[in-house]
Amino acid sequence: MIRLLLADDEVLIRGAMAALLDLEEDLVVVAQAADGETAVALAERLQPDLAVLDLEMPPGDGIAAAARLAMPVVLVTRHARPGILRRALSAGVRGFVPKTTPAERLAAIIREVHGGRRYVDQDFASFALSERPCPLTDREMDVLRVTRQGLSIKGIATVVHLTPGTVRNYLSSAITKLAVADRHAAAQAAWEQGWI
Repeated sequence: MIRLLLADDEVLIRGAMAALLDLEEDLVVVAQAADGETAVALAERLQPDLAVLDLEMPPGDGIAAAARLAMPVVLVTRHARPGILRRALSAGVRGFVPKTTPAERLAAIIREVHGGRRYVDQDFASFALSERPCPLTDREMDVLRVTRQGLSIKGIATVVHLTPGTVRNYLSSAITKLAVADRHAAAQAAWEQGWI
């Protein structure tokens, strides 16, 4: 029996996925979470065999949660932006599939990943080939990630533990590198490329 942890902030999708996977004779959902932090805590406590995580869930994203899990992870998403696959694989994600995957196919992918193999959806893999190199530094990406939350410069500075002046410098550099008009456009551009 493969014991699963599911994490998705959309209750209806998470519940439907759990119900469908529980119909499989060799799969059982032992835990469900609405966010990455809860998923990590449940994984540490219950020690499931595999986690199925949504890419777009708070805090951070499914990739951030996957990097903290000591088990195989299958990441599901609606948004296959170019840099996401690279980030996911770097975080140790073993499976990368669209949310449109039929339940029977997802069950088969879970078995493959549990068996030690890797699975990347063909369309996602080809889309990843269009990725352009990221010109941003790690700190610039950190600042842009927090910028997407709609915080002020001071608020961003508090979250990333920098001075407001340093935050302005990182934002100015990112804006220049991405050739956009402001910090919000820079954050959006970085998100669309999958860098944050």
